[in-house]
Amino acid sequence: MLTFDRQQFASLSDSVARDGWCVTSPLFSATEIDDVLVGLAPVLASDEHRAGVRNLLDHSEAVCTIARSTAVNDLAAAVLGLKCFAVRALLFDKTPDSNWKVPWHQDLTIAVASRLDATGFGPWSEKESVPHVQPPFAVLEQMLALRIHLDECGPNNGPLRVLSGSHRAGRLSADEIERCRATLSETQCLAQRGAVLAMRPLLLHASSTAIVPAHRRVLHLEFAAAELATLPQGLQWRWAV
Repeated sequence: MLTFDRQQFASLSDSVARDGWCVTSPLFSATEIDDVLVGLAPVLASDEHRAGVRNLLDHSEAVCTIARSTAVNDLAAAVLGLKCFAVRALLFDKTPDSNWKVPWHQDLTIAVASRLDATGFGPWSEKESVPHVQPPFAVLEQMLALRIHLDECGPNNGPLRVLSGSHRAGRLSADEIERCRATLSETQCLAQRGAVLAMRPLLLHASSTAIVPAHRRVLHLEFAAAELATLPQGLQWRWAV
């Protein structure tokens, strides 16, 4: 693993508080990223996974290992506090055969073990047999996504675009999203291979199709603060790593 400075992580947490996101220098070496891709190879072999894979904490020990790694946990802890834990892992990819775009949105759902009637939770959905629900704002405020770049992501690779500071506006309607787009400047989140983009789930973000389609593989890990180890009203996380 590359050397990193915990003091730098404290500085990055200030950026996350202010802007809702930050990008690190590479935290993982080329060899470590290659090892992750080798570990993911059986999952990625199917054509149905050309654009991405869900439920990776079930299917890949390599992903569980990187979710528990010192660099990832220290970065998450700098924002969420000690004893935070991973609650979901996905992989996104853009290729010539699957070159998609994503409209402006917030990440509003969590994965849970089973569906229960719980005040303040909803609407519900199901993604690859896993129940998902929109939790109250207070839950999302204590979460963080870490997007580990398995390939270099430049301006031609369909990078994530964000509206800095939009995470402080709460859960937004379609009209409110349009108002944010009119008043806040967008930024492209460019990243080197092995770098990590940290972002709050309520941050408005989007991505365009890649101008030069090639692999743009991103391992997306979601973390929750220790205070969320027990969810309200009997709900349980689907994963807690």
